Amino acid sequence: MAKQAVGLLETRGLACLVVGVDAMLKSANVELLGPMKQVGNGLCNAVVSGDVAAVKAAIDSGAAIAASIGEVVSAHVIARPDDAIEGVLPKEVARAPRK
Repeated sequence: MAKQAVGLLETRGLACLVVGVDAMLKSANVELLGPMKQVGNGLCNAVVSGDVAAVKAAIDSGAAIAASIGEVVSAHVIARPDDAIEGVLPKEVARAPRK
């Protein structure tokens, strides 16, 4: 795996997840992996990657903002994930070129 850390944010409700992901992407140099996903029963999650300090800062920021408007179920950072988990992580989002 090319990234040094993976961060996961899970909330109950899409609105607080979107706000949390926005805060994560603005607060640190991290990349959103794949689309945000609805798990069921109102649970939604997002995965970011980057260096360990950036992912930790992003997850802390995103979880705090998301908790202020909804329920954060889980926020976790995995430093130096094993290559075997790459198969269960979402693929990187393909971005259109900016105009």
